[in-house]
Amino acid sequence: MARFSTLLLLCAAATAASASPFVVRDTPVTLPIARRFNTTGSAKIVELDRARAQMLKNVGHAGGNTKRSVPDVMAVNEQTHYTVLVGIGSSTPQTEYNMLLDMGSANVVVGGGKAYVQTSTSKDTGSTVAATHGSISFTGEQYTDTVTLGPLTVTNQGIAIANSTTGFPKGVDGILGIGPVGLTKNTVSGTQFVTPLFDNAYEQGQMTADVVAFAFAPASQVSTPNGLLTFGGTESSQFTGSVQFESITTTSPASKYFGLDMSITYGSDTPILGSTAGIIDIGTTLVMLATDAFEAYKTATGAVLDDATGMLKITNDQYANLQSLFFTRLSVTYEFVPNAQIWPRSLNTAIGGDADSIYLVIADIGSQSGSGLDFINGYAWLERFYTAYNGMVEELGVATTKYTNSTDN
Repeated sequence: MARFSTLLLLCAAATAASASPFVVRDTPVTLPIARRFNTTGSAKIVELDRARAQMLKNVGHAGGNTKRSVPDVMAVNEQTHYTVLVGIGSSTPQTEYNMLLDMGSANVVVGGGKAYVQTSTSKDTGSTVAATHGSISFTGEQYTDTVTLGPLTVTNQGIAIANSTTGFPKGVDGILGIGPVGLTKNTVSGTQFVTPLFDNAYEQGQMTADVVAFAFAPASQVSTPNGLLTFGGTESSQFTGSVQFESITTTSPASKYFGLDMSITYGSDTPILGSTAGIIDIGTTLVMLATDAFEAYKTATGAVLDDATGMLKITNDQYANLQSLFFTRLSVTYEFVPNAQIWPRSLNTAIGGDADSIYLVIADIGSQSGSGLDFINGYAWLERFYTAYNGMVEELGVATTKYTNSTDN
């Protein structure tokens, strides 16, 4: 685990924040990722996101992942997820798997809709593996194999082969964990950490920089290819201005993920949440706020809780007066415009709502501020802002995009 030791040294030497954009010499590689919205789950989006938030806190406080029992609500498929095609095995034949992208884990897992196919490059390490990733819980064996992601070909990549699973979404064959290496702690017997795919790709010379970035567009359809995964750097065509990089927060448990420190204000002068730690998470659908911050937002907007969806609901007049939410990160402020705060109206009935109503994507995380993870900027936020992670120095970058002020909802 020399890579992990080097990472710790680099992180210790890094400054607390860096506003300079990250630049690489070579053109990075991009792959499309598809958004899928599950309309068959029995649990409400807010309940699923709140359960995921609790899981992320538990794992973060534990210092890594461990085998654990999963509450019933966690076994229900998450409503929104993003997938990418990943090839595993030797080139003749290589099997393609539809993998769930997960910022809340760092393992590569196979064993959902399609079983693992062994080839000449498959190697059983003799170790067992067990973990919980979002709504998914699994146990199995740890292998190493060749993994292909677009032009990347990574050899001897650790892969969890799940033989007992709970909660895999329909049509999803596995998980491509893209979080920090610390999230692999205690997942594999006899090994403290497993090197994540993109760290291995960088070490093997497949990437010019250990950087993974994400771009999304607001989506109003149940399933649509509205995302772009970039590795080896940032893709300038996907953002406006520059990507502002700052160190991952040091506040636990947000520090175990793509964590950042932010304050949130409604309009020009209504404080919602003081400077505190939270995370960016592709596995969360909504924007989750600590209970006191949620109540402040609810009061400021005049919204009421809707029994059918569990989400906040506002009238047309209230929407006309809805103010922007401002997320401030050190000296940089990101405006979450009124249109970004509403659920796509074409998908109202998909969540059990009324077609003509206006629902808000801000929800209660289920705990008061000061927990060490006081907000989660989920897919509703990610569709408005470009994000990138530099694994060498554990910095997270954010930038505006052409969709930041979009009115597509």
